[in-house]
Amino acid sequence: MPEAATIPATPMVPRWIPILLNAAAIYNVAWGVFVILFPNLPFQLVGMAPVNYPALVQCLGMIVGVYGVGYAMAARDPVALWPLVLVGLLGKVFGPIGFVYAAWIEEFPWIAGVTILTNDVIWWVPFAAILLYAARINDSRQATAAGLNLDDVLKETPLSTGQSLHSASMEQDLLLVCVRHSGCTFCREALDDLARQRGAILQSGVRPVVIHMGTTEQGSELLRRCNCADMDQVSDPTRRVYRALDLRLGTLTELFGARAFWRAIAGGTIFRFGFGKLVGNVWQMPGAFLIRHGRILTAFRHQSSSDRPNYTQIACSARSGQTTSRS
Repeated sequence: MPEAATIPATPMVPRWIPILLNAAAIYNVAWGVFVILFPNLPFQLVGMAPVNYPALVQCLGMIVGVYGVGYAMAARDPVALWPLVLVGLLGKVFGPIGFVYAAWIEEFPWIAGVTILTNDVIWWVPFAAILLYAARINDSRQATAAGLNLDDVLKETPLSTGQSLHSASMEQDLLLVCVRHSGCTFCREALDDLARQRGAILQSGVRPVVIHMGTTEQGSELLRRCNCADMDQVSDPTRRVYRALDLRLGTLTELFGARAFWRAIAGGTIFRFGFGKLVGNVWQMPGAFLIRHGRILTAFRHQSSSDRPNYTQIACSARSGQTTSRS
């Protein structure tokens, strides 16, 4: 009987996460208590008339305080209790939207939105970062639990021709180019680079294969738009190939940091290639791999979504004896 895959223990949570969640808990409880004790004071501070039903405001204060209890619980295990953080983030996003609408139709003065900054807006990025951290850990654990062995995954994954990746790699070296979601401007740039370097790659005896997260039909449309219509593709919506190749979910900095922003805007990538409908996991990092006989000879795992590998160099690395691995 085969042994069950061992689920790895959750790694040490970065210290900033429980610190931030506990700070959010203290803030929410303090704000909730304040509103319960002084329901009219927030309105008086911005020059509004006292409310007719202070008990309703006190109920809102109670809800805010209860959110604080949830944050304190999530601070103890943010990976398992990420839904509490998600609920909090949704409240901090929808609340300001509702306020802006009310202020726009002049039911509230704009000055009343000052507290929106401290109650909601300043928590958007850190809460999103916590959710991404939890998603990355859970994704890694799910991949381990599923027993995603690269050799098995290559044998089970068919090309658009029906031949398995493993079988194809026994006949010819493969360059697997795992792209981000199809709406990403860097995904489109990568495919444009691949199209322009295709001749040199084929001349080196390597067969390029595009791995994407859409359906076969969506992949065909994406490849057509990027002048790669005749290139082999693999549809991998469950990301089994990505995870077997140890391509993880990215961090906010890796995906949307200053480096990616500079390349997209100052480098003109977004103006050349634009962006489109999101198909696939927006957090998935890309990579490129030279595969021979089901084994990785050269690996390029992006450290930023904007990294721009030289696919010809990767394809020729085995012939030149310069097989490397970048993570």
